[in-house]
Amino acid sequence: MNRLVLIGVLVSAVVAGCAPRTAVVTAPAGAPRHPEFVFPGATAPPDARALAEHEAAWQLLQGGDARSADRRFNAILKREPGFYPAHAGLGYVSLARKDHDSAIAHFDRALAVDPDYAPALAGKGQTYLATNQREQALAAFDAALAADPGLAGIRSAADVLRFQGLQGGVAGARQAAEAGRLAEARAAYAAAIKASPQSPFLYRELAVVERRDGRLPAARQHIEAAISLDANDARSFIVLADILEAIGELDGALDALARSAALEPSDALNERIEALRARVRLESLPAEYRAIEQSPTVTRGQLAALIGVHVEALVKRAPQNSAVITDTRGHWADPWIIPVARAGFMEVYSNHTFQPSATVRRGDLAVAVSRILGVIARENPRLGAAWRNARRKFPDLSPGHLRYASAAVAVEAGVMEPLEDGTFQLSRPVTGQEAVTAMNRLAELADSRR
Repeated sequence: MNRLVLIGVLVSAVVAGCAPRTAVVTAPAGAPRHPEFVFPGATAPPDARALAEHEAAWQLLQGGDARSADRRFNAILKREPGFYPAHAGLGYVSLARKDHDSAIAHFDRALAVDPDYAPALAGKGQTYLATNQREQALAAFDAALAADPGLAGIRSAADVLRFQGLQGGVAGARQAAEAGRLAEARAAYAAAIKASPQSPFLYRELAVVERRDGRLPAARQHIEAAISLDANDARSFIVLADILEAIGELDGALDALARSAALEPSDALNERIEALRARVRLESLPAEYRAIEQSPTVTRGQLAALIGVHVEALVKRAPQNSAVITDTRGHWADPWIIPVARAGFMEVYSNHTFQPSATVRRGDLAVAVSRILGVIARENPRLGAAWRNARRKFPDLSPGHLRYASAAVAVEAGVMEPLEDGTFQLSRPVTGQEAVTAMNRLAELADSRR
């Protein structure tokens, strides 16, 4: 038997047994006219007659006879003024008639008696939704769900509203961020998070806005919230790395990048990790070392430090020589001078001095470079073959000069460059930038596959 017909029969039976003889209206068979409406059931043991008439009135409403339903609900209230579910019933009658003000008034009368009455809260939310008051509708739906989590239809409606509001809010936040209106973007993201507090991407995007605005503590707080909600989002770890790097916590930034790379490996990410590792290492070096690249000239102590840092592994692998040095104790570069000298990459003078403050000239750099290239060539003969028999021509340097071979090899390997007029200029002082560039190129060659 059709469910509505069965309910109508049962209602008729209850009314017949509990009330004076009156005509009982049975709801027409068929699908309910308003399936989204929530039946306003009684929360306390009701008067049997009032309940039967209340259910009959509801069936009239669902059958499409709002006028008869209105009369029935009002008749119940006239006889039982405290039966507040009938006020909710009248609210739904008004909603069916699109009389929204009256609907809100009836729902509020029911809620005045029971503020947690889920059917009235749901009906109030549906009325607000019908008048396009989305925020009020969502608030009412959430209140109804808090009172009765089993309202699946209301939950679906709330989810749709939340998603629609989230979409609009996020779009507005992103537009504001792109236009540089960071305060507006921040407020829009905060509103979106309030609507959807379990969405990690919202916290991540807000963290990016906060970082752009220089609000690093807030940015860190938001990105950590994003990661706590979703620890498998590689993008969140990149944002965390950006923030930590800006704060100066380079080790933490490295760890964040490593976690991102573990989730989504990429060449670009690996390059960034290597660059940050180099920065971490640079930050740990003495201030004198960090100043080398900006120096107008380079000393022998500075060059030894550059070699010791850039090709450290090569220094350790090179055949070791004995070296007695008497003038570098207490010098900031002493930890690198001794191993570089023992590797034979820079010479110790016959009087056992290194002269760390002496200026390095291009001829000196060429000699050191050629010695390092010699070790690389022994380890990688195929690579070394490209520059072993270098025959470069320099207008100012003949092949018979003592340092010609060193200069030719250094240029052929791409570690040093001739000057604009093609000359080499052995006696010209080496700049800090020139020395760092040469060491970077040597490090690349040293790391080449064998």
